Amino acid sequence: MPLDPKALGAALDEELTTHTTLCRRDAPAFQRASRSGDELVVACTQESRLFTELSQQTEGAVPLDVRPIRFVNIRETGGWGREAKAATPKMAALLAAARLPDPEPVPTVTYRSEGRLLIVGPLDEAERFAERVADVLDVTLFAQGGRGQQARNWPVLGGQFGAIKGWLGAFEAEWSASNPIDLDLCTRCNACVAACPEGAIGLDYQIDLDRCRDHRACVKACEAVGAINFQRDAVAQSERFDLVLDLRDTPAFTQHAHPQGYFHLPGGLRHDKGVETLIRLRDMVGEFEKPKFFTYNHKLCAHGRNETVGCDACITVCSALAIRSEVERQQIAVNPNLCVGCGACTTVCPTGALAYATPRASEQGAKLRTVLSTYAKAGGKDAALLLHSQTAGTELIDALGREAMLRPKAIKGVPARVIPLPLWHTASAGLDLWLSAFAYGASQVWVLMTDEEAPQYRDALREQMAVAQAIVSGLGYSGTHFRLIEARDVAKLDVQLASPPAQGVQRRASYAVQREKRATMELALDHLLQDSAAHPRAVEAVALPAASLFGTVTVNKDACTLCLSCVSACPANALLDNAERPQLRFVEKNCVQCGLCVTTCPEDAITLQPRLLLTEQRRQPRVLNEAKPYACVRCGKPFGTLKGVELMLGKLAGHSMFQGEALERLKMCGDCRVVDIYTNPNETRITDH
Repeated sequence: MPLDPKALGAALDEELTTHTTLCRRDAPAFQRASRSGDELVVACTQESRLFTELSQQTEGAVPLDVRPIRFVNIRETGGWGREAKAATPKMAALLAAARLPDPEPVPTVTYRSEGRLLIVGPLDEAERFAERVADVLDVTLFAQGGRGQQARNWPVLGGQFGAIKGWLGAFEAEWSASNPIDLDLCTRCNACVAACPEGAIGLDYQIDLDRCRDHRACVKACEAVGAINFQRDAVAQSERFDLVLDLRDTPAFTQHAHPQGYFHLPGGLRHDKGVETLIRLRDMVGEFEKPKFFTYNHKLCAHGRNETVGCDACITVCSALAIRSEVERQQIAVNPNLCVGCGACTTVCPTGALAYATPRASEQGAKLRTVLSTYAKAGGKDAALLLHSQTAGTELIDALGREAMLRPKAIKGVPARVIPLPLWHTASAGLDLWLSAFAYGASQVWVLMTDEEAPQYRDALREQMAVAQAIVSGLGYSGTHFRLIEARDVAKLDVQLASPPAQGVQRRASYAVQREKRATMELALDHLLQDSAAHPRAVEAVALPAASLFGTVTVNKDACTLCLSCVSACPANALLDNAERPQLRFVEKNCVQCGLCVTTCPEDAITLQPRLLLTEQRRQPRVLNEAKPYACVRCGKPFGTLKGVELMLGKLAGHSMFQGEALERLKMCGDCRVVDIYTNPNETRITDH
């Protein structure tokens, strides 16, 4: 692996010495560094465990809880491959990223498990699994067919299994105890099995009522024990468990991301993840914590107004069913116990009401800016960021590097300009970070997806990338800048990474990614508009796909009565009225394309038009519709629109309650209406006298 310590040191503003056997012959150099108070970055992930132990054993070393060691892989990602000699800028960028501080702590979600495990499935498979965990877990079985053992080692439930709700430490299983055999009384003598002429009783000691023909020979055989009673009423039952192991073919949860503590393992120990699940279950007793991955600002949420649903993108995309509508409260609710931290909801949220918490967008933005500025400082050009998951994505990229070393003629490896950056989840970075990375100098931003992501994540990212691509293409930048790479093997990934660069910015941005998504978007757009000013561009607005968070609204003036219900429904202050005259105004910069105005409008006069307006008019209020005011026939004060009042008069003119003077009052303002009622001698009054 070629290393240029002088070039790397110049890019990182420090003097570097190359060590090729740091964990062996050069270990004293590592020990000296571990005693210093400086940040310690080791460009080797293979021996991270050894370095950690060596630091702990070194006298005078700074404790790891005070100054942790940061490990970074520059070998498979840059050192092994056909373009290894040109990978110095990328190595410098990865080392610079590794030096950045850890994200700020965030609130945590706590789970408590006492080890109460429910195993649902064929009795023989359930018992085989129970034998291997019963020494550490409190096991209960729910028989669903199979052949059980004669020994009563664990409680066995039976009947019609219902639903499972909850999460680790708080599952609730529901079932109906409808079977005639009471498993608590049953002695497993098998007399009923032998006596049944239809063979309707299995060794799970449940009666198949579809096969039973009412001979009741089983009742007679069990007379001494009394465990069989066909007159027993079906009783709905439920019980709480900490863990659930589901051995059935069809899982209890249909969503892609199952709750923490639930394991679906059809086939039991024969499943390819049987041993792994066994080990995980044995360790799931005690108290566990995970980060609260999201923050939610209901004031920014465009989900609903006046019990009308607008944007529901987060609910639709969530693979854990952790988000539900509370439209009556004009917001959503996110269950942190079910949230798996994918961040897809924050990526599709048009307002930034949902934001990813760890790392925060500002922290992720600082990493992007550091990586790309260091890459450029070291002489790198046409950087392509490859965002990937910390698990399957990292494994695939590392495998690509190793294959490039083993089979250099067949596999090219990670190109020198491609900078892999791991994310907790590939769906957690969205439009604000992608466009910021482009503004910081990335020629392209790619997201690598393997086979671990939910299908709706792929669709959502494709839609958002189409918006990003439409924006930069509309601004005059040529090439394909944003792409979803789908690869499950080294060969396919190797081919897809060998793509030509696209046109990037002439001047790299220096702004910091903000906490608010739309604030960051505005900074990115302002920079790109200025940078692309020299590009030939004949349009004032860029058409965007339907998933856009930018756009305008069009109003059918013939249908609109200026009732202004859309103004009260708009959550982003994009639609405005005018206190001086009947007007509907619009500020395009504020519009999030949530559609609440469309669903609220009683005349169906509003439609959405996704686009990015490139002129200053985008920030200024403009009039969408206005009308001549209707003046009160009594005092002359305007109190509505001419069109609105005339429409009302036309609809009510034939009504029996609005004849003569009553119809005339509809032409008056509210004050004059009251005065007319109390001064009109023809009015009938009901009094106490």
